[in-house]
Amino acid sequence: MRKCSLLPAQRLALPPRAPALPCARPLRRLLPSIYPISLAQAQLPPRAPPRLSLNCPTLTFRQFSTTPAPAAVTHGRTNPRISPDIEQRMAAIPLERFRNFCIVAHVDHGKSTLSDRLLEHTGTIPPGAGAKQILDKLDVERERGITVKAQTCTMLYNYKGEDYLIHLVDTPGHVDFRAEVSRSYASCGGALLLVDASQGVQAQTVANFYLAFAQGLTLIPVINKVDLPSADPPRALEQITTNFELDASKAVLVSAKTGLNVESVLPAVIENIPAPVGSDTAPLKLLLVDSWYDNYRGVILLVRLFDGTIKPGDHVISIATRKKYIVGEVGIMHPMETASSMLRAGQVGYIFFNPGMKNSKEAKVGDTFTNVGMENVVEPCPGFEEPQPMVFVGAFPTDQTEFQRLDESINQLVINDRSVTLQKEASEALGQGWRLGFLGTLHCSVFQDRLRQEHGASIIITAPSVPFKILYKDGTEKIVRNPAEFPDGDVDYSKIDKYMEPMVLATITVPEEYLGKTIELCESNRGTQVSLEFFTKTQVILKYRLPLANLVDDFFGRLKGVTKGYASLDYEDAGYEPSDIVKLQLLVNKIPVDAISRVMHRSQVQYIGRQWVEKFKEFVDRQLFEVVIQAAVGKKIVARETVKPVRKDVTAKLYGGDPTRRMKLLEKQKAGRKKLQAIGNVNIDSKAFQGFLAKDT
Repeated sequence: MRKCSLLPAQRLALPPRAPALPCARPLRRLLPSIYPISLAQAQLPPRAPPRLSLNCPTLTFRQFSTTPAPAAVTHGRTNPRISPDIEQRMAAIPLERFRNFCIVAHVDHGKSTLSDRLLEHTGTIPPGAGAKQILDKLDVERERGITVKAQTCTMLYNYKGEDYLIHLVDTPGHVDFRAEVSRSYASCGGALLLVDASQGVQAQTVANFYLAFAQGLTLIPVINKVDLPSADPPRALEQITTNFELDASKAVLVSAKTGLNVESVLPAVIENIPAPVGSDTAPLKLLLVDSWYDNYRGVILLVRLFDGTIKPGDHVISIATRKKYIVGEVGIMHPMETASSMLRAGQVGYIFFNPGMKNSKEAKVGDTFTNVGMENVVEPCPGFEEPQPMVFVGAFPTDQTEFQRLDESINQLVINDRSVTLQKEASEALGQGWRLGFLGTLHCSVFQDRLRQEHGASIIITAPSVPFKILYKDGTEKIVRNPAEFPDGDVDYSKIDKYMEPMVLATITVPEEYLGKTIELCESNRGTQVSLEFFTKTQVILKYRLPLANLVDDFFGRLKGVTKGYASLDYEDAGYEPSDIVKLQLLVNKIPVDAISRVMHRSQVQYIGRQWVEKFKEFVDRQLFEVVIQAAVGKKIVARETVKPVRKDVTAKLYGGDPTRRMKLLEKQKAGRKKLQAIGNVNIDSKAFQGFLAKDT
């Protein structure tokens, strides 16, 4: 160890009542143990600031002053700040040169890929950076190649020597996430209607068009994937003109994958989509479009400003909840959260509060915020219709010791996905769990994948069910979302007027060659045909009224199978209608297994019941007594399987003699088994339920 030469040791003398040096006393104890020397005397003048200097080249002591934290640091996390030159250019852009638009299309028509090319074209991200679908921020989105959550980005684009501020929204294409699309329309003045040149117009394309048309948005047709060998742009343009009455001459033909003609998209947006309307000098009026939760900053709001400006430090109030907040930070998505000095009328950006909004229920999507004191002056924005769950499942941990951790994980995901409903429930077979409501089966599958990928959790999901309605003769009604709530044999059926099940209006687009098989599939699922139209020589739009319970039972998978993947499906709620529905239960030795029960139409109980008992038999271990597995509707048994007992050879010790001795031992064994069957319990572990439900779904 290197030594340091100091003056001879003397006692450290300080004037009376002089300010104490915080580090002198620990240093005086520490140095003699490190260096084989003594500490020099440091004589300080009275009232002088404490300063100690040692004659050592490696040890220097100085005063420290407290430095205030930067303004951008909030709640332990920092957002990058937009560069001053870009912010200056944005501040100089008038409202007339703002454009807000979204991209809507059917699944897998290339929305996210086109978004990447537009971000590269405007310099928002470097070209050829290797990132694909940069706006798809969830792992499950990248893994499945679909967009689950609508994502936004602000771009700066120079057109004909003038800067334009362009806001882009990339929307989901699957019908389960239609609510994300409708919310995106509220922040936009127009939309790009993207159509795959090889697939043409499909079901979700039609649904998105009518949704945008009802909102009064300007639509620009864009034909994508024109570089494919199977591409047929003239056919796609003809479909757009025939079905939507859009001007085909304004359509833009691109290849988002190769970047072909992508540079023509933004000029078409600037020339055709109108600028937003608003005033920077009017009182603040902003619409809450979306929200998500951050562990450090609380709830972050995605907002669209109609009037006024907002900056950090402003005091705002929610018109819906009447709660007041102080703005902590504002910014834009560029493409990630990027802080700025303020947001103006016409812009779309994010804000969060300081102190943060900790309760996500306070962030009501569709709410209007304004300055404190102006809540009675500003007219609230039209809100959104809250999406109603259409599919309900039971979720249980594979290990009950993980319940608390899983409860926190599920609640965190529910905070960031407002369309999921959550309610705790308990099962005798599977223990504590939750009842979750989703917009569809894909929504449920995506939620399960996110829970596994982001939180490392594994859960048992029961078969999906739909809400049924029970009408009583006294005029009351009840919505049954859980099979356990469905009336059983102990209920007085004379009080029930009728049962009703939910229906949907399904729109199927299919090539003409698969029309027959598609109709057979719909008819076998209790469907009623509404209409059949040929919108081209080879494409058919088929509309059927179907029970929702049949639709969620892998109807789309079977539709893809019979049409070799060429069919597309969209559906909407069509209310309730009377139906003959019953509850099918699984019994093990006459004891109901509450985790395996389902409400269905009476015509399905024989087929489903036979499937259940055959599958469940594979997961039940043999016992010393006979195990009877039954599927029952009320007191009527519709299917049965038997697990034979483990048999002990009680006659092995006999070597002949009177046969009555043999019969006596066998009868004794039979009586013992009957007694054991009466008092014995069949213990079925969670792995058996997990295997059965995994195969069942």
